[in-house]
Amino acid sequence: MSTARLKLGIPKGSLQEATIDLFSRAGWKITLGPRSYVPAIDDPEIECLLVRAQEMARYVQSGALDAGITGHDWVVETAAEVDELAELVYAKQRLARVRWVLAVPEDSPIREPRHLEGKTIATEVVGLTRQYLNRFGVTARVEFSWGATEVKAHELVDAIVEITETGSSLRANKLRIVDTLLVSTPRLIANRAAWKDRWKRTKIETLAMMLHGALEAEAKVGLKMNIAERNLAKLLKSLPALRNPTVSHLSQPGWVAVETIIDEHVVRELIPLLKAAGAEGIIEYPLNKVVY
Repeated sequence: MSTARLKLGIPKGSLQEATIDLFSRAGWKITLGPRSYVPAIDDPEIECLLVRAQEMARYVQSGALDAGITGHDWVVETAAEVDELAELVYAKQRLARVRWVLAVPEDSPIREPRHLEGKTIATEVVGLTRQYLNRFGVTARVEFSWGATEVKAHELVDAIVEITETGSSLRANKLRIVDTLLVSTPRLIANRAAWKDRWKRTKIETLAMMLHGALEAEAKVGLKMNIAERNLAKLLKSLPALRNPTVSHLSQPGWVAVETIIDEHVVRELIPLLKAAGAEGIIEYPLNKVVY
């Protein structure tokens, strides 16, 4: 029995529950005890550790972790030398990308980057913000914010750089978005030495494939139906979504079973068309993974 272990970082904080749920759909059960930073996982070849997303890339770079999941934003912010292997488009609220945005009070005269000259900006991503200002040749004071950054924009600083999924929190705090600095998604990252190790590379590639498969299945469903063989060509011609289905003959002569995978959002329009084309016994079912 192999004693090799892959040291894997799971992001602690806002992405924690969504990440554990994603792993569950991908086939790995992660169990977290109260106050525990070492989750249990039902894979003897993986050792998990809860790490803040902000610190993940640094620990992966150093080799303390072989791989981990963190936002692309934190790889950029820490300038970590790691390999970004897979983009995993999910977030704490829904499948989404997040944005780091420059925001100011609704009545602020700041309308574009050059208006930040000599101003004070509060943010958690000091490095990213300074890179942004440098692109426009703007000199401003950038201070690290420990939290409640939205509130500071009204009383303590001229502008903030904050993360948002929908912008609703900023609007609720009467803030206006001036510009987007970076669009970010979670990434599976790897230590470069670990990536060169054959066993660890195979294990990481398996993780990437199964996690991607779970995400691909999130917005898709399977459809099964029976149809008279004489109507099959018409069905396939009129419904592009079914141009590559699985077709198999039934025990009843002249009938076939059709099975396909489609985007869930089109099902409500598609099923009436299937019925009108002669399909019977239509079944819609959820998917756990779709691996291409």
